[in-house]
Amino acid sequence: MPTPPTYTDVQAAAERIRGHANRTPVLTSRRVNSELAASVFFKCENFQRMGAFKFRGAFNALSRFDEEQRRNGVITYSSGNHAQAIALSARILGVPATIVMPHDAPASKVAATRGYGATIVVYDRYTENREEIGQTLAAEHGMTLVPPYDHADVIAGQGTATKELFEEVGELDALYVCLGGGGLLSGAALAARALSPSCRIYGVEPKAGDDGLQSLRTGSIVHIDTPATIADGAQTQHLGTLTFEIIRREVDDIHTATDEELVEAMRVFAATLKIVVEPTGCLAFAAVRRLAAELSGQRVGVIVSGGNVDLARYASLLA
Repeated sequence: MPTPPTYTDVQAAAERIRGHANRTPVLTSRRVNSELAASVFFKCENFQRMGAFKFRGAFNALSRFDEEQRRNGVITYSSGNHAQAIALSARILGVPATIVMPHDAPASKVAATRGYGATIVVYDRYTENREEIGQTLAAEHGMTLVPPYDHADVIAGQGTATKELFEEVGELDALYVCLGGGGLLSGAALAARALSPSCRIYGVEPKAGDDGLQSLRTGSIVHIDTPATIADGAQTQHLGTLTFEIIRREVDDIHTATDEELVEAMRVFAATLKIVVEPTGCLAFAAVRRLAAELSGQRVGVIVSGGNVDLARYASLLA
């Protein structure tokens, strides 16, 4: 197994992405704090370049390519945000990019990925294996595969969001992070353990896709069918080898959120904080709202992972 990253790698990633990634805002809401009887700090990665935290890990990974890798190009597979992140990072760094995307990926994410100049290969997420497609194409064309989450440089890059959060607000009692394949959560855990050692760290995944929870309970990676959930960024079937190793060691527990809870969280973000957040980005806050009684009087961090959602779909969900 490749060596898992450490907080030192997160620090190095922060230097690599400086001047390229946005240092996103941390928002608070007196209304939310009053309703939850807690101090909640939202790290808003919906304001990141291409609209999600994924740019951090993608740019960190591609910036480490050697000349041959840059010439031959990068390939990845993604339902949307990592696709856009790789495509944009590749355009900035002058690297050809190929993205394997599901046929039912949100139209706005497909359009953005193509707009950044990437070549798109379409597959059926319910009948085909994107990892096999990516590995085959990488071998055939000499491209470097940078997966969405199970990659040391990607994990380290994602950890920079939490590093910034703690640098801005200080130590926290609890941190809630959305969970798909585990890149954001494992990176967050590395930063949290270094900068706020007593902070409790929680992942939050869709109730329909609780493979992370099952994995943490059983002590080994659990594979599931593609879950049916509006949180398209967390429709993963299993954690990564590297991400699970860090999550098992550093994360206190994993919670789940229903699609209905995600819609309610979207509504609060829109009406109270005046921000657009995609369903996946609402996972952490949805859990915090449900667990409010346990969090009374505490300082709580919430990673808002992204805001890339089709406006028509966004309107229909809120309606």
